[in-house]
Amino acid sequence: MKNQEHFKFSLGVVAYPLFSVLFLWMVFWFQVRFGYHFSKYGIYPQTLKGLRGVFFSPFIHGSLQHLYHNSIPLLVLGMSLFYFYRAIAWKVICYGILLSGFLTWCIGRPSFHIGASGLVYVLVSFIFFKGVFAKHYRLIALSLLVVFLYGSMIWYTLPIERGISWEGHMSGLITGLLFAFIFRSQIAKPKKFEWEHKDFNEDNDPFLKHFDENGNFIELPEPEVEEEQPTVIYTYKENKD
Repeated sequence: MKNQEHFKFSLGVVAYPLFSVLFLWMVFWFQVRFGYHFSKYGIYPQTLKGLRGVFFSPFIHGSLQHLYHNSIPLLVLGMSLFYFYRAIAWKVICYGILLSGFLTWCIGRPSFHIGASGLVYVLVSFIFFKGVFAKHYRLIALSLLVVFLYGSMIWYTLPIERGISWEGHMSGLITGLLFAFIFRSQIAKPKKFEWEHKDFNEDNDPFLKHFDENGNFIELPEPEVEEEQPTVIYTYKENKD
């Protein structure tokens, strides 16, 4: 039973991000195959019609390079999210798309903003800050790994390159940080050792009994075990002579 549950968990960790990325590639293939451009369904800030891009923009990409640069981080960060934060993974993704998209709509330049990079920044920001707040060695290690792999992405939250939606990136970064605070109560708490509990008594600890008052290791005599004497049963015949 446990093996089946573990298999389902592992399958979900890989399957959900993988199918999500494949769906993005299918949408792009449809554009190329039939010559149809979905850019007009992106986010166009401060217009009522442009609000529909909040829902559709993460699935639209303008070029193969654009799609490729978003696919790898989505796959890696998505698997990390589903592995370490399975209970809230879909909330982070769905609400992250909506909130980061809406912020982009509020602060963006008058142009169509498309691509899943806003969601990528949500995941980078959320996983990093969540691990910092958790103070759990596994989650902190994950945060450091995210910084190592995608730390340079912080520069693209600034208007340093023409044609890149830094507004979408900034919105994703803010959304991830906000979610790290909102879901803070669901952070995995590190396990405490027995000696960290308040009711811990050093005198009763079997390990500490091997040390003297100065902290030096001492050999404790092994308890003597009394050998059981074998039971002897005598069989005899009474001599009647």
